[in-house]
Formats: sequence, structure tokens, C-alpha cells
Amino acid sequence: MEAKNRVYVFDTTLRDGEQSPGCSMTLKEKLEIGRQLARLGVDVIEAGFPISSRGDFESVRAIAEVVGNMEVGKMEPPVIAGLARAREGDIKRAAEAVKPAKRPRIHTFLATSPIHMERKLHMTPAQVLQAVSEQVKLARSFVEDVEFSLEDGGRTEWPFMVEVVAAAVDAGAGTINIPDTVGYCQPGQFAEQMRYLFEHCPQASQAVISVHCHDDLGLAVANSLAAVREGARQVECTINGIGERAGNASLEELVMNLTTRKDYFGLDCRVRTEELYPTSRMLSQITGQRVQSNKAVVGANAFAHEAGIHQDGMLKDKSTYEIMTPESVGWKGEGMVMGKHSGRHAFRTRLRELGFDLEGDQFEKAFTRFKEVADKKKSVFDDDLVALAGEALSRDPAEVWELTYLSATSGTSVLPTATVKMTYCDQEHIDAAMGDGPVDAAFRAIDRITGNPLKVHEYVLEAVTEGQDAMGRVTIAVSRQDSHSHRVKGRGVSTDVVLASAKAYVSALNALDRIEKNQEQEPEDAPIKSSTP
Repeated sequence: MEAKNRVYVFDTTLRDGEQSPGCSMTLKEKLEIGRQLARLGVDVIEAGFPISSRGDFESVRAIAEVVGNMEVGKMEPPVIAGLARAREGDIKRAAEAVKPAKRPRIHTFLATSPIHMERKLHMTPAQVLQAVSEQVKLARSFVEDVEFSLEDGGRTEWPFMVEVVAAAVDAGAGTINIPDTVGYCQPGQFAEQMRYLFEHCPQASQAVISVHCHDDLGLAVANSLAAVREGARQVECTINGIGERAGNASLEELVMNLTTRKDYFGLDCRVRTEELYPTSRMLSQITGQRVQSNKAVVGANAFAHEAGIHQDGMLKDKSTYEIMTPESVGWKGEGMVMGKHSGRHAFRTRLRELGFDLEGDQFEKAFTRFKEVADKKKSVFDDDLVALAGEALSRDPAEVWELTYLSATSGTSVLPTATVKMTYCDQEHIDAAMGDGPVDAAFRAIDRITGNPLKVHEYVLEAVTEGQDAMGRVTIAVSRQDSHSHRVKGRGVSTDVVLASAKAYVSALNALDRIEKNQEQEPEDAPIKSSTP
């Protein structure tokens, strides 16, 4: 396809998406998402913000090594981008992180709106222009592919936007991003801003113009598509639209708009639409962020037709009410139904079809759990397998707390009690506690063992599949009792909801320990993740 008719899909699920509260992922989980994004066919994967933490640097470098050299079919590996403020230290750190990728990119940014320059940066427009030129040139000295973002571009004065874009392109940036950082723009206004840029900035035609829209007013996808109509040729987005505050433009919605309404846009993208649903489901399982039922494209009700007049039309001709098919986005209903007699080969094959490529210890643990579940359920469905794979990925070899035994009692005339056994660095600990219910009792027993009680902010229990023997999936958000503690999420699955709850609690405990341990290793001047393009 000709470049002018192609829209490049820039996925920032692993960077901006992970900044959504409770969406932090382990390195293994990020790698699995990264591999799936490569299978999906995105053009660019923004893997993280390398200078923000040691863990972020290591994850960006690992994704650059693995996913950045991963060819799917005849397609070359995706570009792997690392985010950097327009500062020398940030840019050098990002360059080091993305270096192993076949196609590395440094994505650097600086705020350009009056309020950001005055209140946050304390810089004049002239100082900003100088910094843009210097730092883009520095980034260009490390990699051939440099992207520059005008943070808060949607509220940047248009004449100054033209000056900044010209300076960045002249300094060597091949992609220029105009972000609606705070989700303030309206589609018509944003389209007019794009027209102004192309009409008044000759350098704009020498670069790929990108947009990165936030969804604070629910217009991220609409603003992105309005910009595309005016000549923007890269859209920055996330799976399921996750991200800071109200989130980002939803990748699946952008892609299916371009695909379904090609008659209107006349543009192509290389995304494999049949991988959209599996990718959405994988991310939902790993982050614990449930996709709302009426979510466009990938929601459970996206292809459900309940009204009688709709059902009648569908029976006569599906195109009467269905503008895209479930199969076109990868929703195929339940495939192979697994059971207790299913072997390793069938289990591994089905997991790969669902997007999970588990190996070694991860696979063995997932297979062991599958057999345990299969002994309790007549049939193990795809959603059960996705939950088990997500549970295996969330386990980190560095985790020190492991739940090895749980017994809980409860009833109308029995005081809820739980006995818990856990291991810590190969040492066994056991304790018991009473609570308001069996779940609360289990949490209290775990707190007694660790000696560091957690505060529960959110507790969600849902059935993975239908039926009385369905597995329960628990997602829990916790922090230390100290109000300044990080808030993290943990996940657990089991046919026993009390056990699933305890697993989720321990998962969150380990995640909190990992974050605190990484912070202890950070230099004192390490920046804290904050709002970025």
C-alpha cells in the first residue's frame, strides 16, 4: 500500500496504558502482551518510559530484544519505542533500552501549551524551541527513527505549534505527534488544527503526523479519526482504551472504523483484525480490567441481538443489523472444549490459539492447574483457559510469599475462621484468624503471617464462564495501611471463591513488595511517572 494511504498504528498499552491505576504488569506479562501485539500487526510498540524506574528500563530492553526481533509471517518486526523527556539523561537511557531492537525509536516530548510552559516548565517559548532542536538532534545521534511530541498539543497556540514542528523536523524527527493530552479538543476543532498545521508548516509534509488523544470527554476515537481525515497518518492508542484518567483512544475501535468504513476514509492499516478480540481478552485477564459488556467491537454484547425486530432481520440477512462480523474481530465462540482427559499437546495448542505461548515452568504450572480444574468441572472452556494462563503469567519467580494451604469455615451459627499456611524464602508459616466472613478471615490470617496488614480498596468477584461449576475470578486492589503507599492489583482464579480471593490477596502482596523493592534500588533523583503525551 502507498504510504500516503496507510495509517500507522502506534500502540502504547505497555506505557500509557500501564499508567492506568491498577494496570501494572510483570515483565513476563509485558512480554506476552508484546508478542501478541506483534501478532496483531501493530506498527509501533511503545514499551515504556525507561528512565522512570529500573524495572521499566529492564522491561523496555527485554521487549526490544524479544519482540523487536520477532517476525510474524512476512511482516518485519514492529518498531520498539522508548519514551523520554527532552532531557539528555532521559534520551540516553531510552537509547540504551531500545538498542537491541531491529527497528528502535526514541520518542521524546516537551510541553508546548502556554499553561504548561509557564506553570510547569517555567520556560519561555524561545527556550522551548531551543530545547526541542537540541534534544531531537541528540536523539537522532543514537537512532535513525525519532518521534517528537508536543505535550498538550491540543491547547498549544497554533502559530507556535508550527514553529515547534518545523524545529523538530529540521532537527531530524521523522514523526511529529500532536497529542490532546487532557482530552480537551472537539473533533471539528482538532480537524481544523490539523489543516492549519499542513497549510502553514511546509515541514509537516516531510514527517508522519501523529495524534495521541485522551478520552476525558469521550472523544478520543472521534478526535483521532478527525485528524486522520485531515492527513494525520499515525494514531496512538491502547488495547481496550486503557490509560491515565479516562484512558486513551481505543485501538480496536480505530482499526475497525478504518476497516469497516474504508469507503469513507480510503485508508489502510496492517493490523490483523481477527486478532483484536483475543488481544483484548488477554489484556483484560492480565490487568484485571474488565471490558464493559457494551464496549464497541470487543464487548460481550457487541454482536448480541435481543430485540425481536433485530433478530428477524438477522435471520433474513445478517447485514441488516451487522456491519461487521464476530469472526472479523476474532470472536469465534467457544472452540475446542477441554476436559480431564485432554493432554499436554491439546492444552498447549489451544493456549497458542488463544494467544498465550507459555513455556517451561509457566506451562507446567498452568497445565497442573488445568488438571485440577478439569477434575472439578465437566468442561473447561476458553475463558477458563485464558484465566489459567493469566494466573501462570502473573506468577513471578522472585515472589517470596506463596499460599500453600487454606481452610475456611463459615455458616449461620459458626464464627467465620480461616487457617492459612504460606512459605517465605522456603520457610513455612501458619496462622489462623476470625473475620466477618471466610474471605475476610483469610485476609486477616495472611496479615498475621506477614505482619504488615493491607488495606482493601476494591474487591471484584466474577464468574469466568456460566454454570454452577464456573471458576471464580477475583480482582483486588490493595495498598499498605499507610495512605502514601502504592495501590496495586492482584488476581486469583479457582472454583473455590475463598481460595481465589486468598490467591488474589497474595498476588497483590507480592506485587507491592516488588514495587517497594525496586524503589529502594532507584537513584534519589529518579522521576516519578506522571502525565505524559
